[in-house]
Amino acid sequence: MNTVAAAEDRAVPATSYDPVARGLHWLTVLLVLAEYIVGSLMPHIRIGTPFVFVIRLHLALGSGLILVMLARILWRLTHRPPPPPPLPAWQRWIASATHFALYVALLAMPLAGWASASAHGFPVRAFGIIPFPALVPYKARIGFTLGDVHADVIYWILLALIVMHVGAALYHRVIKRDSVLGRMLPGW
Repeated sequence: MNTVAAAEDRAVPATSYDPVARGLHWLTVLLVLAEYIVGSLMPHIRIGTPFVFVIRLHLALGSGLILVMLARILWRLTHRPPPPPPLPAWQRWIASATHFALYVALLAMPLAGWASASAHGFPVRAFGIIPFPALVPYKARIGFTLGDVHADVIYWILLALIVMHVGAALYHRVIKRDSVLGRMLPGW
């Protein structure tokens, strides 16, 4: 087999997302998974809660997620996604609506957490390095409210959207046995 044919065999099919889109997707998955784990280990936050390691880590990952989501949005606006596989119109509509809702929730969740951190006087540094300014003033009531929304509302909405998204991907892989899941898998 010549080297050109070998390269073509390894090429990403035109129906797959490009490597940057796939990389940003899986980085998002890792950050969200880490956030759910770290968040479950956090103390209840109130005025005077010490700024312990687990809170610093949660804020570093969450503010990093904001940057990753902004990169995903910028990439999506400047790079056309691959054409969707042939699906019924209702499935295409639900997939689009779910993806849109995921993007909204993946931005709203860390933004609400950032506002809460600001209201509690916690400094926010993306990935522990890049400083973010306070989003709301110290002890701002809106920050405390957004902290409650972050933990009690968006948390569950995002979890439900993730379950739907993963469930749909597995449905296409296991039941339908089509290429939908492969579009986002590394190396496909």
